[in-house]
Amino acid sequence: MKKIFIITGEYSGDIHAGCVAEILKKKLPDIEIEGIGGENLRKAGAKIFCDHSKMSGFGFSLKMALDHLSLEKKVADYILKSYKPDLVLLVDYGTFNLRVAKHLKGSGIKVFHYIPPQIWASRKWRIKNIKKYVDEVLCIFPFETDMYKAYGINVHYCGHPLIRQLPPKADKQAFFEKHGLDMKKTLVSIFPGSRPLELKFFAGTFIKAAKKLQKLHPDIQFCISHAPNLSDNIFDKYIRNTDFKIIKGENQALLSVSDSLILASGTVALEAALYQIPMIIGYKGPWVLYLVYLLVRCINRVSLPNIITGMDIVPELIQTKFNPDNICYETEKLLYDTKYREETIKNLGKVREKLSDKFSASETAGEIEKALNLL
Repeated sequence: MKKIFIITGEYSGDIHAGCVAEILKKKLPDIEIEGIGGENLRKAGAKIFCDHSKMSGFGFSLKMALDHLSLEKKVADYILKSYKPDLVLLVDYGTFNLRVAKHLKGSGIKVFHYIPPQIWASRKWRIKNIKKYVDEVLCIFPFETDMYKAYGINVHYCGHPLIRQLPPKADKQAFFEKHGLDMKKTLVSIFPGSRPLELKFFAGTFIKAAKKLQKLHPDIQFCISHAPNLSDNIFDKYIRNTDFKIIKGENQALLSVSDSLILASGTVALEAALYQIPMIIGYKGPWVLYLVYLLVRCINRVSLPNIITGMDIVPELIQTKFNPDNICYETEKLLYDTKYREETIKNLGKVREKLSDKFSASETAGEIEKALNLL
C-alpha cells in the first residue's frame, strides 16, 4: 500500500488538494493519504494531521513566527519518524512548504510541489531551494516550464485549477432580482481585497472613484464584494459612508454578471479574465513595502491576465497612479469606448487559450501515480 502526505496552508490550497486526493483515491483505491488541510481534504478521504488554524496568522509577530517554526519541526518529525510516506505533496504555501522539504532532504521520500512559489514574479533566488529540495514541480502556468527546465528541475505543466473549478456564469436576471439590482443599469463591481491590509489601502479610493462615476453617469450602479473570509467587523471598519449594495460570499457570480470591474490584484483578476469581464487593477501600499517590492520583483506587470498573455490588456494603476481620477478615466473607457471594450474582451479570451483546457487535478494525480508506480 502506498502512502502520501499532503501539506496545504490555506483554504484555496485545501480545495486544490481535495480534488487531487479524490482522483488519487479512484486511481489507487488502497492509497493512504494524510495531511495538513481542511474539509475538502477530509471529504476526499484523507486523515487530517492538523487543520489550517495551526497555519493561519503567520506574519511579523515573533510569537507567530516561532509557532510556525515549531509546527514545521513537528510536521517534519512526524513524516520522517512516524508516518514515513512514499511521497509528500506540497500545495502552494511556498515559504513553509520549502522549509519542510529541506527537512526531508536525503530521506528517500519523494517531494512534489504543486502550485509552486511564483518565482517569476519576485525573489527568483528561491528556485535554488526548489532545485535542492523538490523532486518534481507541478506548475499551473505554461510559461513556468521553461524557467524550471533551465535550472535542470523536473517540471510538468498541469494546467490551472480554475479552468475546471470556476463555475459557469450566473444567470444575470436571476442574480439581479435576488439582490434588487436594476437590469436597465450598467453594473460595475468593486472587489477591494480579501485581507484587512488591502481594505485599509484600497477601499477608500475605490469608493471615492465609484461615487464620482455615479455622479457623472447615473446609468451606473455599483456593488461591493465582501470576501467570505473577512469578518463583518473588519469589513465594516473600512467600507463605510456608502450606500452601495454589498454582496457577501458570491464573488464568482458577481464577477460573471458585471459589465466592468474595479479590483485589487490577485486570483480574482484571473477569474474575471476567464469570464472575459473588462477590469482595472488598483494597488497601493506603504512606501517602504512598495520599495522592497521594486527590489525583489522580476517582472513589471502585476495582474495575472497581463502576465499570462504577455500583453497590457488590463490597466494597472499602481502606487502613484492609484487615485480616483485615473480609476474613473479607465472605467469610462471600458464602458463607453465601444472599440476599446470589444478589443479588451477579445484579448481577455487569450488568457484561457494560453492556459489550455488541461484538468489540473487529474494531471497532478497522474504524475503522482506514475511516481508511486516506479517506487
